[in-house]
Amino acid sequence: MEEGSTEEFLFKDQDFSSELLKQLNALRQSRLLTDVTLCSGGFEVPCHRNVLASSSPYFKAMFCNNFRESYQPKVILKGIEADILDQIILYVYTGEILISTENVLCLLETASMLQYPKLFEACSTYLQDKLTPDNCLSMIRLAKVLNCQSLNKKARAMALKCFPVVASSEDLKDLSPMELIDYLGDDELCGEEEQVFEALMVWIRHDLQARRGYIQELFKKVRLQYVHPTFLFHFIANDSLVQSSPTCRSILESARRQMFSLYSTNTPDIKPMMHVPRRYSNQEFLIIIGGRKDSQQTTRDVLLYDDKTNQWLSLAKLPMRLYKASAVYHVSRNMWFRMETRVVKNVCAPAVMIGDQIIIVGGYTRRIIAYDTKGNKFVKCADMKDRRMHHGATVIKNKLYVTGGRCLTSDNVIQDLDSLDCYDPETDTWTPKGKLPHKLFDHGCLTLQCVPCSNLL
Repeated sequence: MEEGSTEEFLFKDQDFSSELLKQLNALRQSRLLTDVTLCSGGFEVPCHRNVLASSSPYFKAMFCNNFRESYQPKVILKGIEADILDQIILYVYTGEILISTENVLCLLETASMLQYPKLFEACSTYLQDKLTPDNCLSMIRLAKVLNCQSLNKKARAMALKCFPVVASSEDLKDLSPMELIDYLGDDELCGEEEQVFEALMVWIRHDLQARRGYIQELFKKVRLQYVHPTFLFHFIANDSLVQSSPTCRSILESARRQMFSLYSTNTPDIKPMMHVPRRYSNQEFLIIIGGRKDSQQTTRDVLLYDDKTNQWLSLAKLPMRLYKASAVYHVSRNMWFRMETRVVKNVCAPAVMIGDQIIIVGGYTRRIIAYDTKGNKFVKCADMKDRRMHHGATVIKNKLYVTGGRCLTSDNVIQDLDSLDCYDPETDTWTPKGKLPHKLFDHGCLTLQCVPCSNLL
């Protein structure tokens, strides 16, 4: 034996726990050493109290306290279907259960009641994979009833993102007034205000007699300052239900006066409407234009990055293969127009503007320098990971995004990059955000702001 070693050896049987569980299940099936029978709707399943108490806080509380269930030979579980109870007990003794569209809702409810969190989350994950715009609203309601946060979060995200489709679903008509008010009032809802108005009117007219009294509260959720004037005056203002409400008429009049004040300088008595932000439909996207990929090959590709989904999408290709070039993209037509501009020779170190600072990004160096335009001074920022050049840089929501480019290694070898990194000036930190679809350099990089046409008037 070597100096310092011991004669002890810790043996770990990796299969012991699973084999023990198999033997316990075999005992249960043979009704050996079982000391309690769970009952549901005439169905009876013999079990071991110690196994049940070890598997769930619910059963532990039932059998390890002075409740009558701790000594009764039979325990009736109300509100649980017989086949679901059978599957749950099989899960307790084997760690396996088959989840399907037919049993997932009952399993979710029973797992919540009997306190099996891993099974609960497995059912939640199953339902999340089955989410569609047609069922996401009912899933939100189910998630709230069962306090399933993960399902609620994903279902609500889909409901907000897919609003035009959700708005035409039958589930929207079944929302309670408070549920609809909460939904239509969310800043992240991806829809135009015209669609919001149409959705609430469909909901009201689905049960006109019972719901017409909610029109004034729902109408407040339509952000009229972002509605196209034609739609406002020809459709909303002439709607009979809107006109039947004094509150709605007053809101309309305020919107009308505010809109006309934009074109007049003689309306000092007009107070601005309550400020509400534009919805998520006006989000910002990172755009990469042309450049060189695959060992110097110039490309016509145009790529869009959505930081909400971390996905890359392809837009219309450029009219010609370009690098180190400028162009203007027409969003609604998905077309490109060439824009003549002075060629900038020093393309190795792009610069962006964040607040009052001009940030110069790399250029054969890791160094990031910010010029404070108000203080008339340069400020050093956190360095990048690589000595970077020929890359792209743009700003989204006051954060700097750096795309692709080339880096100089410690051996002075130039390598092409496909990295996407984000710099937060508030914390002076860099965060990797993934990769581009391919290695790319000498490309254009800009921020695209998607603004509804009604907001361009």
